[in-house]
Amino acid sequence: MYFDYVGTKVHYKFSKKQNAQVLILLHGWGGSTDSFKQIEELKKHFKVLEVDFPPFGKSEEGRDWSVFSYANMLISLCEKLKIEKCHILGHSFGGRIAILVGAIKKDLVEKIILVGCAGMKPKRSMAYFFKVANFKLQKRLGKDVSNFGSNDYRALSPNMKKTFSRIVNTHLEEYAKMLTQETLIVFGNEDKETPLYMGRRLNKLIKNSSFVVMKNCSHFCYAEKPYEFCSLAKKFLRGEK
Repeated sequence: MYFDYVGTKVHYKFSKKQNAQVLILLHGWGGSTDSFKQIEELKKHFKVLEVDFPPFGKSEEGRDWSVFSYANMLISLCEKLKIEKCHILGHSFGGRIAILVGAIKKDLVEKIILVGCAGMKPKRSMAYFFKVANFKLQKRLGKDVSNFGSNDYRALSPNMKKTFSRIVNTHLEEYAKMLTQETLIVFGNEDKETPLYMGRRLNKLIKNSSFVVMKNCSHFCYAEKPYEFCSLAKKFLRGEK
């Protein structure tokens, strides 16, 4: 199914399970509605909404989007589908959107699960600042800078590179502080993309939160240990101890 948001076709899937709570699954940057195949066990218990964030999966590329565009798109889609209450599970970039929607639309979101969540200001080394300075210098000199940046960045179109830059430079500490919903924060202890200090910071900022570290897991802990993750998520969403 498709939803038109300010001229961009956004692909989504919405299960038809009746008399069940709504669970929205938000994938990471570069992912799609296929990103959560490993947690089908969790999906069985909810009416599930999955969205392809533009320009990934079957969605079109959005023009001049920011992280707030993605959040507003999701809120608009919920209104279209007449979703009045939901839980949100966000992985990495999807966690950014979960934080914003939970802060902006408190009456919509009941519980939140943040998995390897991005959005916290990263600790930067001197080597990083040297790379940035070198990039700016080479660009000023008219040199080829196509090899600068992460693999995620280099794979994007010029338009999406601007979007990506806006997103990674938007830090969400103040929005995390605004969350009042019960929140479960799950990180892999070997996560290199969003290190453990980011999870600890989220736990400190979100008053009503708990922090779980999954051992021997990287950035995709939910996929690496799906049985353990699904059990943890189900208990949290059902309010079980």
